[in-house]
Amino acid sequence: MTIIRSARLELVSMSADFIEALVEGRREEASRLLGACLPDGWPEAHDERFLRMRLRQLQRNTAAQGWPVRALVLPERGRPMVGHAGFHGPPGVNGAKNPEAVELGYTVFPPYRGNGYAAEAAGALMSWALAEHGVRHFVASVAPGNEPSLAIVRKLGFVQTGEQWDDEDGLELVFQLTP
Repeated sequence: MTIIRSARLELVSMSADFIEALVEGRREEASRLLGACLPDGWPEAHDERFLRMRLRQLQRNTAAQGWPVRALVLPERGRPMVGHAGFHGPPGVNGAKNPEAVELGYTVFPPYRGNGYAAEAAGALMSWALAEHGVRHFVASVAPGNEPSLAIVRKLGFVQTGEQWDDEDGLELVFQLTP
């Protein structure tokens, strides 16, 4: 699987094998499969549920491998994983129900926040989706009180187009971008 590179990050695809090793507690194997140093204590309960959901998604549709989730890895200093970002799935898998759009998601781990990694990763992912797959429509859903994430989607040029209810996350503001 191709690594997406940005100015400071490598976005490394999380394979089904990696996710399975991670959620089964085989951290050393998971780290080797990813080619990065995993943060202590990760994944926590919320991310473990998320990773199990993505694992099921990949097991059902192996062709979706590049879309769901990528580790954000600093290519120097021991190759630490600083977060993850990706799409909810291939085009059509998005809260806006647009068959041509992909929905973006990202998380930066607390020690690495405030360095612009989420916006950098999101920009790299959108550039990859456009260049490799011709995707020109992007969706992002953000909790109303998540000010850092709201700042990121606005910085990237997203425009709020509505609201939705997510059974796990509650009320979300829906943003869309067509470059």
